[in-house]
Amino acid sequence: MPRRLITISLTTILLLTGSLAFGAAGEEIYQVERGFKLVPAIIMVALLCIYIGVGFLSKVSSTSGYWVAGQGVGTLGNGAAIASDWMSAASFMGVAGLLYLKGWFGLGYIIGWTGGYVLLLCLIAAQIRRFGKYTIPEFLGDRYNSHGVRLIAASVTVIIAITYSTAQFKGIGLICGWIFGMDYTASVFFAAGVVCTYMLISGMSGVTRNQQIQYVVLISAFLIPLWVLLRKAGGTGILPQIEYGHIISNLMEGQVASGQLDPEATKALKNAYLPWGKGNFYHFIALVFTLMVGTAGLPHIMIRFYTVKNEDVARRSVLWGLFFIGLLYWSSPVYAAMGQFWNPAGGKAVADVIILSAPERAGLGNAFIGYLASGALAAGLSTVAGLLIAGASAIAHDWYATVYRPDCTDRQALFIGRVFTAVLCGVVVLFALNPPALIAQIVAMAFAIAGNTIFPAVVLGIWYSRSNKYGALAGMAFGLGMTLLAMFGWMAKIPMFGEQGILPATSSALIVCPLAFLINILVSNATDNKLDEESIERGDNILRKLHNLPDPVAEDDPQEKNAFSH
Repeated sequence: MPRRLITISLTTILLLTGSLAFGAAGEEIYQVERGFKLVPAIIMVALLCIYIGVGFLSKVSSTSGYWVAGQGVGTLGNGAAIASDWMSAASFMGVAGLLYLKGWFGLGYIIGWTGGYVLLLCLIAAQIRRFGKYTIPEFLGDRYNSHGVRLIAASVTVIIAITYSTAQFKGIGLICGWIFGMDYTASVFFAAGVVCTYMLISGMSGVTRNQQIQYVVLISAFLIPLWVLLRKAGGTGILPQIEYGHIISNLMEGQVASGQLDPEATKALKNAYLPWGKGNFYHFIALVFTLMVGTAGLPHIMIRFYTVKNEDVARRSVLWGLFFIGLLYWSSPVYAAMGQFWNPAGGKAVADVIILSAPERAGLGNAFIGYLASGALAAGLSTVAGLLIAGASAIAHDWYATVYRPDCTDRQALFIGRVFTAVLCGVVVLFALNPPALIAQIVAMAFAIAGNTIFPAVVLGIWYSRSNKYGALAGMAFGLGMTLLAMFGWMAKIPMFGEQGILPATSSALIVCPLAFLINILVSNATDNKLDEESIERGDNILRKLHNLPDPVAEDDPQEKNAFSH
């Protein structure tokens, strides 16, 4: 039996049988109706079979196909894949949950996550595609001519993949627990088996095609029940994104499905929907900034620009991706309002499953809610797949094939990539069994890592010719160290790193990211004379390629020749 099939079989058996061996559950599962549900299960299994079938039909045998889908994805297809990559369990479930819990303050997540695509469009997308290889660590390693920078970037990519995927597996676990009647832990293992199966078979080619299908599933699953839900709440259901305003007005007066709230509960609900009712200006701006730079620094999003045909397609696919993403974010506040209307007393325990809890309490029926749950699962699976590809490529391509075994064959690199896809999946499952925060908050921590490490190094690598490997190493080490400190401080419940602290783990980039830029610039200028001619020339050539400039002219025109020199 080929080694690939052995890897797939062992991983799948381990994860699926592991789902029968554990018995803990996330508390959110107890906030919705438990037990096996036939109709949602049929919908879910049918879609899972489609995803795995697409993965099998798209199976690849080259590293280009596994990492970047052969660089043959078009504008609309990549836009849908970007949106599906982006529309994670955090977006599908977590944003509605945070808006339900935090009211107006939760809008910071929507503003920051969508605003980050403007940074991507203006600063990164076209230049990354012109570079035209496989991974972000590869770009940074080549631009700075440093294996040290490459290895740090690859390590950060793996950390981001693990942190981000932990949040997705929490969402997937809650959904599978609701549909199949499993407890939380069992459903996490079950979902991991599904993800690994089609990931190991197909790579990025199958993931991209699946993400296009999954976007259609998730956006239709998110919008269709919303019309019915609003009608049951007293609206016409024609355009819920505009109509829900009168529901908000009623909520602020304490009117919910069960009747009139008491004065204290009414005051608390009204306070949540007013600006700065929960949180203050500093924490709002810090959150928005962190999510913006984090979005522009996520390796699994930037790697999508390697999968397209050229830089023009890269730019246009960002616009389509932003449009597709906006359709869902436009609707998330409606689910939050419906959650307050149908379940105003749920609190934190129900936040991450409010998109299921509200329709259940409204009596929508298992068919509607089952399709909604299938959309949530599609959101989680699509994002996890992209994250695992980015993490595995960082290990197999940037650690193994570039640094440790540069003479390895494509077949060997592909095998290592598949092995580490499974390994990363297993690591994520272990973290997901005891997640440290709400889904969207865990994701925000991953964004802080990206915004404080990858984003400054990439932006300065593209737009600041004097930035060198010493500055990049110093800036990335500082950004990573400070972000991890904030994350561990959050988990240790140290006030400084908590939600109301000066350096929250979910919003640390407002302070850390500018300092990482500054450190990179200062160290680069201080060490400018330490660079050898090879590093200077290589950086020059890459910058010319990134900005589509002509090659250096003859020696007698030094001004033009040194356009990007140090």
